[in-house]
Order: sequence, then C-alpha cells, then structure tokens
Amino acid sequence: MEFRELLKQRRMVRHYEPEPVPRETLERIVRTVRRAPSGGFSQGQRLIVVTDATTRAQIAELLHEKEWVAQGQEPWLSVAPAHIVVCTREQDYHDRYNEPDKLAVTGGVEVEWPAPFWFVDAGAALMLILLAAIDEGLAAGVYGVTVPEMQAFKDLLGIPDDLWVVAGVTVGKGRADPNASRASSRFSQRRRPLEEVVHWERW
Repeated sequence: MEFRELLKQRRMVRHYEPEPVPRETLERIVRTVRRAPSGGFSQGQRLIVVTDATTRAQIAELLHEKEWVAQGQEPWLSVAPAHIVVCTREQDYHDRYNEPDKLAVTGGVEVEWPAPFWFVDAGAALMLILLAAIDEGLAAGVYGVTVPEMQAFKDLLGIPDDLWVVAGVTVGKGRADPNASRASSRFSQRRRPLEEVVHWERW
C-alpha cells in the first residue's frame, strides 16, 4: 500500500470483530519496531503482545471498560483480539550514552537530554505499529494506562519495575461503531490548519 493511502486510513478504532489475528500477522506488525529510530541505537523499546481472552478481559476490567459501556459505548478492550503494549526502558539510554564512544563526544559525561528520548522513540515505535496494522488490512487504536492503575497493570502482565508503560495498542479487524462520533475527539475538535502547525525557517 502507498504511504499516502496508509495515512488516509489512519484513525483510532475502538470497535472490533472478535476473530483472532493470526500470530504470523502480529509478528510482522511487531517486527516493524526494529526499524524505529532510536537515540544512539539505544534500542530501549519493549513490547508485550496479549491475545489471551482472559487477560484481555482483565485489562478491560482494570481500565474500567464497564463504565465506558454504561455510558452507551461499545465494549473495546475486552473485544479487541490483540493488544500490543509499548514500553520503554530508560536505563538503556543512560547505559548507551555512558559507553566510551559517546563519552568521547560529550567530554566524559553523559549527554544532557533535551527531551526524554526513551519516550520519543517509543512514540515512533507506536506509530509504526499503527501503520503496520493498517498495511495488514487491520485496524488499531491506542489506549493509555492511568497512574492509579499502573502498578496493577504492570503486575498483571509481569512488566519489570524498570520499564515505563507508554501506551497500549489494540489490533484487529475493525467494525463500524454506531457511537464513533461520540467516542472520538476528531468529531468534536477541529483539525488545526497546516499553517498553524508548520512554520518555515523560523517561528
């Protein structure tokens, strides 16, 4: 599929057919993160693929899907046949930038990070997952894990303490959602004009 066509189809989908996604398809999708940019080739991204129905139901319960449904929305997290949880390990970046080749450039001290690149790179990996899902003829949506639920979420999936959970991505065959206009901010918020987003040469 042409890149422009991929972008036209890129949207958050929260309503899925329950049919499983073949493992080989998921493997192709997650393999794309190995091509994501990575500061200093630190490779701090980590993924957890969840397809087990019981675990998906537990995620949905933990993240209050029942409240979502009680508000008239379709069930989402429990129905999506696959979740890909995007994590990042900050220490990989500190380790990499304390290696001799990096310290030689920075005068013997770790670079002062202008932005937390472990999150920057995780976001880039997440976008590749979204586009790879579309390329496979599937749909995808992103969900966050809020701070109060974070530790229970990490415990549920056995995520080590030194990993940050950045976001979860649901993947599957999308279904038409009768409540999409109520569930999506893209129906209530205007898209910023390009000239408001992009500046040339200087601000």
